[in-house]
Amino acid sequence: MINISQQIAQELTVNPAQVQAAINLLDDGATVPFIARYRKEATQGLDDNHLRHLEQRLTYLRELQERRDLILKNIKEQGKLTAQLQSAIEQADNKTSLEDLYLPYRPKRRTKGQIAIEAGLEPLADALFNDWNLDPDAEAEKYITSDANFPTTKEVLDGSVYILMERFSEDAPLIQKLRRHLLKQAHISAKVVGENVQGAHKYKDYFQFSEKLSSIPSHRALAMLRGRNEGILQLSLNVDPHAESSELSESSAEQIIRDHYQLHVNQQLGAAWINRVVRLTWKVKLGLSLETELISSMREAAELEAIDVFAKNLKALLMAAPGGPKVTMGIDPGIRTGCKIATVDATGKLLHTTTIFPHEPQKHWQKSIRTLSHLINEHKVELVAIGNGTASRETDTLVAEALAELSGTKPAKLIVSEAGASVYSASETAANEFPDLDVSLRGAVSIARRLQDPLAELVKIEPKAIGVGQYQHDVSQSQLSKSLDAVVEDCVNAVGVDANSASMPLLSRVAGLSRTMAQNIVAYRDQHGAFQNRQQLLKVARLGPKAFEQAAGFIRINHGDNPLDASGVHPESYALVNLMAQESGMAVEKLIGEQQSIKQLTAENFVNETFGLPTIKDILSELEKPGRDPRGEFKTAKFKEGVNKLTDLAENLILEGVVSNVTKFGAFVDIGVHQDGLVHISSLTDKFVSDPHEVVKAGDIVKVKVLDVDVKRKRISLTMRLDENASSAKPEQKRPQKAASKPAQRKPRDKGREQQPANSMMGNAFAEAFAKAKK
Repeated sequence: MINISQQIAQELTVNPAQVQAAINLLDDGATVPFIARYRKEATQGLDDNHLRHLEQRLTYLRELQERRDLILKNIKEQGKLTAQLQSAIEQADNKTSLEDLYLPYRPKRRTKGQIAIEAGLEPLADALFNDWNLDPDAEAEKYITSDANFPTTKEVLDGSVYILMERFSEDAPLIQKLRRHLLKQAHISAKVVGENVQGAHKYKDYFQFSEKLSSIPSHRALAMLRGRNEGILQLSLNVDPHAESSELSESSAEQIIRDHYQLHVNQQLGAAWINRVVRLTWKVKLGLSLETELISSMREAAELEAIDVFAKNLKALLMAAPGGPKVTMGIDPGIRTGCKIATVDATGKLLHTTTIFPHEPQKHWQKSIRTLSHLINEHKVELVAIGNGTASRETDTLVAEALAELSGTKPAKLIVSEAGASVYSASETAANEFPDLDVSLRGAVSIARRLQDPLAELVKIEPKAIGVGQYQHDVSQSQLSKSLDAVVEDCVNAVGVDANSASMPLLSRVAGLSRTMAQNIVAYRDQHGAFQNRQQLLKVARLGPKAFEQAAGFIRINHGDNPLDASGVHPESYALVNLMAQESGMAVEKLIGEQQSIKQLTAENFVNETFGLPTIKDILSELEKPGRDPRGEFKTAKFKEGVNKLTDLAENLILEGVVSNVTKFGAFVDIGVHQDGLVHISSLTDKFVSDPHEVVKAGDIVKVKVLDVDVKRKRISLTMRLDENASSAKPEQKRPQKAASKPAQRKPRDKGREQQPANSMMGNAFAEAFAKAKK
């Protein structure tokens, strides 16, 4: 049996020694960010993506081994463990195969087959199975008993059928053959059962639908599953989608059962009995159980894709370029309730709040302009962040008019995503920060701060509430949370955290720190003042040497006692930096940032038993650009003036927009009309694209052309291929219609949010994702 480290090494295409070193570090309490950054010698350079996969597979394979040990113990206690069975169990590499093997030995409630065996009918079942020339009725008469369950030949023969049905349905090799067959050719079919149910129109593309199980995109899979959960759709597997349906015709699955047991009967006396066993085994036992299993696996695979898409979009959003430490005004637009305004200083400290009413019904337009102008001048505002919700474009026009009346340097205005702002406003974190501030005004503060530093502000919101995924409420919430938490942790530690200004939620995401430790850090600096060096962290309650080792390299102390504390150099490497400084003939504080002197240092000269070449190169790189921010340059999109709503759009109009969400079938782009448009994957670029993430990511600023606008259904079709014209870009009109006799073969095109009940997913074949789900 291959050991765990070897199996993971094969999956990652790396050396088993690398994997074992990473496992040892994880078992010792090390975090993924710490291992990826500061233990490259041990793992020989495994990055955070490798380590995340390794961590996930390690958990799965250890659970698999525990289950394997328990199964072997149970079968051994039954006295049924053979060398062949033990070998098969030990070679099983996933939970499904393991459970297939355990099925005949699993404790189960008393079945019809067991009742028949207890009544002594097993010899009859074996005899009829082995000799097809026997007359079933004549043989059954020998087994009639006074037992109420088997008083006639019919009941006796039924009992013998039940015995073989259960035996066949617990045959692991047969189950695996049938599973492979279904994955290869079966179709998942949907049909409407509640067309008049509220919300049924969202699923009209699936009212009579069929698609190959192995290739169905995950967004369609999740849409159908949601329709089933809402009582609108009924799902089933069709093992022979191209065959003429008939109750008398034999399915290909039944033929596999015959071939497996070589049951090629013809005119023998027992032929009808054998045929009945085969048909009932498939229809009553294996067909139903495999349909349930494979639809469940389809769901798991689709969820994996959905979670992966959400994670990629979240990472892009968190790693968006910060506006920087500038005085910022945040505006949470509203119509009837007014526009809430919050102004914060360069550090994010709240300076002022108010509410203006420029829109219906009050329409205090000029008064609102005067208020904005006054606040901008009074607080020397450098950035204006406008939430992208209701009335955002109208408010953008208001701000533009206010800025036009200003003299001198004017602040830049931007429309930013307000996703999750309302969640933050009502959260415990917001209540602790602003206990006396109205909930509606807290959202404006969040909008302002997320422009200054998206990462620092968005970590205060539960990742699921940020809303850059699809079907997020339909997937495993525990698995989604775990994946998104890993993304947040990786982003926070990639950027680094200022110990003297970071919030508790941001500090709690630092590798090695718990929520309690983060709270204690904030309490310590409130009581003792700003941290002067990293070593002071050890004075924080409950923050011991192990937590310090994991966290110190990701925590920054700016303008402190030691200039290295403001860098990504870990304290354990300070002595090595001192040697580098001596070699260069400069003091450490002079060497930091002195690129020419640093380039003259030879990394190989500093290799020793503790620090290898990868770590030394990282240190030199950090010294060249200490505390560098890995996030990109701050840029803004300029929405077209006069285009504020769907009815302002026209075919072939070219606009600038911001990518708000990326799915497996395309990218959604905010073009400033309160409804994101979809750039289908085929319209992202002239080249073939298998995954839209290869071309765009959330937060990218792109130019798009309008191809089609459906005002009634609130759908906008866009293209990033600016040479593509609306007249030639309507594939639904050009696609040949399916024959009337086969309407179920139609596949809906993924045009937009309304068509997809929530948001997202797949692109990879189901078979690949199915394999991941199995493991």
